[in-house]
Amino acid sequence: SYIRCYYWAVKTLITIGGLPDPKMLFEIVFQLLNYFTGVFAFSVMIGQMRDVVGAATAGQTYYQSCMDSTIKYMNFYKIPKTVQNRVKTWYEYTWHSQGMLDESELLVQLPDKMRLDIAIDVNYNIVSKVALFQGCDRQMIFDMLKRPRSVVYLPKDYVCKKGEIGREMYIIQAGQVQVLGGPDGKTVLVTLKPGSVFGEISLLAAGGGNRRTANVVAHGFANLFILDKKDLNEILVHYLESQKLLRKKAKKMLKNNNKPKDEKGPPGDPLIIPPKADTPKLFQAALAATGRLGGKGPLAQLRWRLKELKAMQA
Repeated sequence: SYIRCYYWAVKTLITIGGLPDPKMLFEIVFQLLNYFTGVFAFSVMIGQMRDVVGAATAGQTYYQSCMDSTIKYMNFYKIPKTVQNRVKTWYEYTWHSQGMLDESELLVQLPDKMRLDIAIDVNYNIVSKVALFQGCDRQMIFDMLKRPRSVVYLPKDYVCKKGEIGREMYIIQAGQVQVLGGPDGKTVLVTLKPGSVFGEISLLAAGGGNRRTANVVAHGFANLFILDKKDLNEILVHYLESQKLLRKKAKKMLKNNNKPKDEKGPPGDPLIIPPKADTPKLFQAALAATGRLGGKGPLAQLRWRLKELKAMQA
C-alpha cells in the first residue's frame, strides 16, 4: 500500500500517466498546484545534474575549446598539415601529462606563501645545485623559484639554436635533450637528463646575452623549466651582494668558454700581410756613420727617406 501511494504521488508530481480528471473546483486547484510543484522539482533536479556533469568535465571542455579555436585559426591561414599535426600533438601530450595547458593559471590563484611552498618542493633541489648560484643569498633563490615557467617540447624540437642570443636558462624536469655539434651541426655531443641545467651563463652575460655555441634538440617529449633574464634582473635589484657574486662568476665562466685554443694559428696558414724585413746590420752601421759625419751624399738622403717611411708606418 505504501509503495502504491508513493508511486501515485511521484506520478502526480512529474505529471506522467493517466491521472483522474478533476471534477470540482477544489480538485482543479489542487491538481494545478501539483503540476506546478512537479515542474519546479523536475527543473531543479535536472539543473543540479547539469551542474555536476559540467563541473566534472569543465577541464575537458576548456581543452577541447582551445584546440578547436587553434585548429580553426590554422585552417583560416592555411597552415601546412605537418605543422597542424605537431600543434595537435602538443595539445594532446600536454593535457594528458599535466591535466592542464598552463600551470601558471592554477598557481596564480594561490597566495605567495603557498606558491613558494610548492615551488620549493618542485624546483629547489634542482636550482640549488646550479654552479652559478652557489654561495648566493638563500632568500634570493626562494624568490627565483616562483619565476620559472614550464614548457613542453615535442621530439626533434629545437630548444635553442647555435648563434642565437641567449636570454634564458633551462632546467630539465622530465625527458631528455641532446646537444648537437660538429661540422654539420648534427653530431650528438652529450645527452642531458632530468635535473640537468644549461644556458645559465646567458642570464648574466653583458651586451644582450652571449650567443649559443651549439644546437639543443629535444630527445623525445621533454618538459623544461625556463627562467628569463628579465625576471632574474628584477630579483637581483634587492640582493646587491648576490648580484656582484653572480657577475663575477659569469665573467669567469665566459672567459673560460671564449678562450681561444690556438692564438698563433696553424703553422701552414699564409700571412695576409707579411712582416717587414729588418734592415741589414752593415747597412745600419753605414747609415749611422753618415749621420755622425753630417754627410750630404746618397746615404744621407736614403737615411732621411727611411726615417720618413718609419714615421708614416707609425
